[in-house]
Amino acid sequence: MLDQSDDIHPLFHGAPKSTEFKKLRKRLVQNVREAVEQYGMIAPATDGKPPKWLVCLSGGKDSYTLLAILYELKWRGLLPVDLLACNLDQGQPGFPATVLPEFLERMDVPHRIEYQDTYSIVMDKIPAGRTFCALCSRLRRGNLYRVAREEGCSAVVLGHHRDDILETFFMNLFHGGRLATMPPKLVNEEGDLFLYRPLAHVAEADCEKFATAMNYPIIPCDLCGSQDGLQRQQVKQILDGWEKNSPGRRQVMFRALMNARPSHLLDPKLFDFAGLALGQRTSVLSGDQD
Repeated sequence: MLDQSDDIHPLFHGAPKSTEFKKLRKRLVQNVREAVEQYGMIAPATDGKPPKWLVCLSGGKDSYTLLAILYELKWRGLLPVDLLACNLDQGQPGFPATVLPEFLERMDVPHRIEYQDTYSIVMDKIPAGRTFCALCSRLRRGNLYRVAREEGCSAVVLGHHRDDILETFFMNLFHGGRLATMPPKLVNEEGDLFLYRPLAHVAEADCEKFATAMNYPIIPCDLCGSQDGLQRQQVKQILDGWEKNSPGRRQVMFRALMNARPSHLLDPKLFDFAGLALGQRTSVLSGDQD
């Protein structure tokens, strides 16, 4: 049960007292705790010091939800890590640069604001009419890794949620010709940092409800969010249609990503089809049921 008192982190001061909001908050805490434990995101302390996470804060509903729920878990003694919030100001014209620093100061959240004009690079390199997301993401990720190293962090923590993971799966399926998505936990190419997605089990709608109810100062992404025809937007529309016609479809599809059966796919690198012989049961070899 969530505590009834207001003796909690400033990020939750002024939280609605409604039963609906309390259920939402409890569900978010459970979802994030489940992902953190299931994917082994908490590393052992080193030299008596807890791990340190760089929590990436864009100013969107998802990253605000991520920050608040991580602090709630930490407050409850369920997340023995140090948290450092980080916003990467990418130099976009009109970006409200004072919003996040003022918010984080008011919330008493340790933070670092990093300015890097990746906007100009993206605008220079990407032809008119093409989407910015891929290059923008690579530049942003490189800078966040650098900041994490400078701050002594072992992990970069991102606010991608369940719907982001599903959309990426279908983008890879429709356009990339592969079965892949955003994993909740991975190691960067250099092998020196983890990348975590603790919101992996959280629905986007819950992030929106939570951030709106808490009245956090949402900053829209005007660089890519304003572009029409993005593959992700198209996939989102498809998933929205499926969800409308069959409520709960997203959660069923998400569970499928956690229940892969290699012997019932076609990748010989994942299952030894050539070595399969009569007298062997596929279900015994792979845990599948015919």
